[in-house]
Amino acid sequence: MGGTFDPIHTGHLVVAEEARTRFGLDEVIFMPAAVPPHKHREDISPAEDRYAMVLLATASNPCFSVSRLELDRPGPSYTIDTVRELRARLGPQAELFFLTGVDAVLEILTWHDPEALIGECRFIAAARPGYDLEQLSHRLPPRFLAAIETLVAPGVDISSSEIRRRVREGASITYLTPEAVEDYVRKRHLYAG
Repeated sequence: MGGTFDPIHTGHLVVAEEARTRFGLDEVIFMPAAVPPHKHREDISPAEDRYAMVLLATASNPCFSVSRLELDRPGPSYTIDTVRELRARLGPQAELFFLTGVDAVLEILTWHDPEALIGECRFIAAARPGYDLEQLSHRLPPRFLAAIETLVAPGVDISSSEIRRRVREGASITYLTPEAVEDYVRKRHLYAG
């Protein structure tokens, strides 16, 4: 599961567990991006803080793990590089899925080497309830659609941007993110503006 995770929230965890059970995944590896190519670096929290929050949030699920692969690799966090490195580690027989939000998948044609990417793994495009999944067929060519599964997570309508806004405004984020992540955000004074 790739993303910025700034911060990780309950919606991410529900989506990961739903994908794991629905698609019969052995494991969900959370992959915080070090340098997301489509985001301005100054707009995101330090990578080590985001990594720590993902560790805290996933610790209780034995089917979840967290990788430093993108954090420890220099340069932009291109998904194709990550998938190729995972493929090299896990072998050609491993079936790889890249789980991310449907909004990100809609932009896949702007990603680094998207043609190679859809040949290396399948995508699971996660959407919030009520999201118009027809956008995928309107924006992506058939060869891309053939590599994409969709997943609507039950009752999850939480976003990291909403959590950051609530922290800036002094509003509660209780139950929007795991308690350990909420404590971390408060102790580190993240998103306070």
